[in-house]
Amino acid sequence: MYHKLDNPVYHSLNETHKKFCLNFGDSKFYNPEVAAFGGSADFAKEKDITEYSEICDDFLIFGAKPDTGNFKTELSTLVCDQYVLENRIELDFTEDFILLKEEHHDELLSFIKKFYPHYFKNRTPELGRYFGIFKDDKLVAVTGERMQMNDMAEVSAVITDTDYLGKGYAKQLVAFVSGKIFEDNKTPFLHVAETNSGAKKLYEKLGFNHRGKINLWGVKR
Repeated sequence: MYHKLDNPVYHSLNETHKKFCLNFGDSKFYNPEVAAFGGSADFAKEKDITEYSEICDDFLIFGAKPDTGNFKTELSTLVCDQYVLENRIELDFTEDFILLKEEHHDELLSFIKKFYPHYFKNRTPELGRYFGIFKDDKLVAVTGERMQMNDMAEVSAVITDTDYLGKGYAKQLVAFVSGKIFEDNKTPFLHVAETNSGAKKLYEKLGFNHRGKINLWGVKR
């Protein structure tokens, strides 16, 4: 049923995010101004990797281990747990969720880069909707959408300012964004590093089902 999640980047770029797609052989990569991700129908080959590296020198390939051939790089590996949400989250919301628009662009990027310096690109907000919680006119928590297919959308950028932890902001934002995805007749899914036990407990408590693990291969030129 969720076989496309074995290769989420490839299928996102073949469907909803086609306008961001750069094709190299059998591999598909995001425009690096938007995201530094790639995937392949089978596995990324040396030629595909070499060509993309000419415009993006540090990127991730989701799924099968790429064949780097003679391309000189040391592959790093990030193992993520993949979760799927099949039912709406029943939760009482106590916060106001603000749709982050163009006027929030600089503040959104600054906020995310403060906590995850390599997470966002300048055009990453074009991938989907991002919502935030503000306190005293300050952005303190964010959640949005990243990879998207015709029938599925990824919940991503679940970030709360460290000064505002423990207030349930992440829980409410994840529930709210997931609800928006259901309204679009899509199924929410997400990825979390396998070492992030706190986040996994939160998602499981909210009703996300663990589907399996997926490898993210880091390539640097």
